[in-house]
Amino acid sequence: MFLIENFVQLSPFRSCDGNKKIHFGSSEPEDFRVGEDGVVYAERSFQLSAEPTEFVVSAQDKETQEEWQMKVKLTPEPAFAGASEKKIEDIVFPWQQYKHSSPLKRQKRDWVIPPINLPENSRGPFPQELVRIRSDRDKSLSLRYSVTGPGADQPPTGIFIINPISGQLSVTKPLDREQIASFHLRAHAVDVNGNQVENPIDIVINVIDMNDNRPEFLHQVWNGTVPEGSKPGTYVMTVTAIDADDPNAQNGMLRYRILSQAPSSPSPNMFTINNETGDIITVAAGLDREKVQQYTLIIQATDMEGNPTYGLSNTATAVITVTDVNDNPPEFTAMTFYGEVPENRVDVIVANLTVTDKDQPHTPAWNAMYRMTGGDPTGRFTILTDPNSNDGLVTVVKPIDFETNRMFVLTVAAENQVPLAKGIQHPPQSTATVSITVIDVNESPYFVPNPKLVRQEEGLLAGSTLTTFTAQDPDRYMQQTSLRYSKLSDPANWLKIDPINGQITTTAVLDRESIYVQNNMYNATFLASDNGIPPMSGTGTLQIYLLDINDNAPQVNPKEATTCETLQPNAINITAVDPDIDPNAGPFAFELPDTPASIKRNWTIVRISGDHAQLSLRIRFLEAGIYDVPIVITDSGNPHASSTSVLKVKVCQCDINGDCTDVDRIVGAGLGTGAIIAILLCIIILLILVLMFVVWMKRRDKERQAKQLLIDPEDDVRDNILKYDEEGGGEEDQDYDLSQLQQPDTVEPDAIKPVGIRRLDERPIHAEPQYPVRSAAPHPGDIGDFINEGLKAADNDPTAPPYDSLLVFDYEGSGSTAGSLSSLNSSSSGGEQDYDYLNDWGPRFKKLADMYGGGDD
Repeated sequence: MFLIENFVQLSPFRSCDGNKKIHFGSSEPEDFRVGEDGVVYAERSFQLSAEPTEFVVSAQDKETQEEWQMKVKLTPEPAFAGASEKKIEDIVFPWQQYKHSSPLKRQKRDWVIPPINLPENSRGPFPQELVRIRSDRDKSLSLRYSVTGPGADQPPTGIFIINPISGQLSVTKPLDREQIASFHLRAHAVDVNGNQVENPIDIVINVIDMNDNRPEFLHQVWNGTVPEGSKPGTYVMTVTAIDADDPNAQNGMLRYRILSQAPSSPSPNMFTINNETGDIITVAAGLDREKVQQYTLIIQATDMEGNPTYGLSNTATAVITVTDVNDNPPEFTAMTFYGEVPENRVDVIVANLTVTDKDQPHTPAWNAMYRMTGGDPTGRFTILTDPNSNDGLVTVVKPIDFETNRMFVLTVAAENQVPLAKGIQHPPQSTATVSITVIDVNESPYFVPNPKLVRQEEGLLAGSTLTTFTAQDPDRYMQQTSLRYSKLSDPANWLKIDPINGQITTTAVLDRESIYVQNNMYNATFLASDNGIPPMSGTGTLQIYLLDINDNAPQVNPKEATTCETLQPNAINITAVDPDIDPNAGPFAFELPDTPASIKRNWTIVRISGDHAQLSLRIRFLEAGIYDVPIVITDSGNPHASSTSVLKVKVCQCDINGDCTDVDRIVGAGLGTGAIIAILLCIIILLILVLMFVVWMKRRDKERQAKQLLIDPEDDVRDNILKYDEEGGGEEDQDYDLSQLQQPDTVEPDAIKPVGIRRLDERPIHAEPQYPVRSAAPHPGDIGDFINEGLKAADNDPTAPPYDSLLVFDYEGSGSTAGSLSSLNSSSSGGEQDYDYLNDWGPRFKKLADMYGGGDD
């Protein structure tokens, strides 16, 4: 059996089977009593000595009379500063049966240990012994003790250790209840071979709370609102603080109180706070936003149930804003306001109404609304509120006529967007009058009626009086002369108006069929002007409804038609068109004239409806061609109007379907005079374009030739070394026509040069030297002689340009039968001639002068 020494507290005993009825007893009833619930009570006060106090507790089953006994050893508990009241834990007895007559004998039981209470933040020394655990079998066996669980061999490890030999359980460091409130360990007892000797038992170590944490407010600054004028007891806000200590102990029980209030008017105690919940309420009347808009309270929270001596405290700030209510009505700054407005003006502000309101600006209790209570029965004014200044803007919304109303006196009341607080009334200053004067201005004349409708038959001759169209001037109180009239719009230019009396006469015949008449209506606009300051004018529209007369004869439509040269099929449908309207239009009468006689002999016409008729051949065959068929059409007007319209009928050969097959005739008949003229114009234009192109090409060629002859001497490159394109591999593989070299007289003569054009480097006109002339058909071997003779003549000609300058020709291959031109020499050596005169010929001969005039060099 295990014996647990250094018990911390008395423990309750209970039955392992909760269904059994157990009676507990004590061997020392005068000192200790065991209740029915198994709790051990001290019957008297006594001082425990250092030596353990022992007594026996017995338990007996009332039904089976079974009995159990247990020896209890009490030792004094070490004193812990600040330890709370000890909680008595249950001690479970193992069930072991005894004979009723058997002598008193202690039976072996399982481990039973009450919780161990250990205060946090202990100062040591460490390790600090807590309890010693041992088994009653340690007398016969060598045992080893150990503990497991969080705080021992599990994180956080090393807080609790046990002496494996003595079983002494110790703590190695101070504990913090706010981190871990209790530890649950298991104690083990094994022999030296590691065999379990006793069943493991649970050890509970409770960390006793110490007041080591101050209260902390959730917010350092709390904001709340309360309406002004609130009654005492009005809820404002709630502040909350928390304490990390045990909330079920005094260490974590908080109490609130108000330390200060600023400002202290009208009372230093306008608010109070519930010391347990932190609810702030009003306790005094007199909250007025217009006087005090905000209160600042310093709130203190103290633990230990608010004990000022032992409790820890902290503070926070509560800011309470007094919200506005409509306890101040708007008041006008004056009893009467004045304004003026020109007549006929709208959307004009005529007066500014100013008010004062002590409530908070730009709130519904401050925003003003204006309404007119009298003086404007026709609704010509409205009052808008300026959102920034709160002023009332009296605005004209309907035109005002000075001749009708010269002044308005309005009665205006000012209110807020929300009703006044209960018990507040509007003072007289919330009502004012507005006096508005109307200013007379020069108004535009106006025609009466406008528009004016006149019904008139068409055909009214020029110079006839049509009507009188006059205007009126609304300005009765202004000194003005009579109005002047003028024409503003007359699309057909049919009318004129007298500038003095407004009489309208015609200047042309009125025609209902004019393009300017729409739906029998002709519109003209006239202008009336006064001489006021500034001058004003007004317009009026005259509408002339033109009545139709039978002034237009009907015409045939279409003007051209096609039919077959045989009797069948040959019907042509025609329509009568009359610009007039009923009753001067259809139904129409159609007939053919008596002359010429061939018309009625060849054709016949039949009316098929009021506006339509059918023209057809009377004879069996009519030769193809174009025929003009006159048709007499008469309308139904009174008197009748008739006309003879010519229908151009094209007669052609037709197939069985009635379609023309004579292509030539169709083409000839299908092209009218306009089409033929258009085709001819296109052909002429095309020919002109071709001719212009040819002329342009010839002119461009001439300009190109003239440009080549008029080259600037500075740009002439004939005295330079020229390089020509590759011409082949030699004369052996080329088919040259040498006759061009043998007949130099075939070169174009100078006579074909354009008149007046002469090259700048061309030699002057002198008597031409006699150059050799080759025969028409010389022998090819004479080419060398011809060249030598030409060279000799050129050397003797002082006017010949230096065309025999050094030239470089492309390589033409090897094996040429012609001799080298380098072997040709002048008939006279350079030493025999004086070439110094070449220096006088200018820069173009400088190269030649350097070659021949340089002496031996």
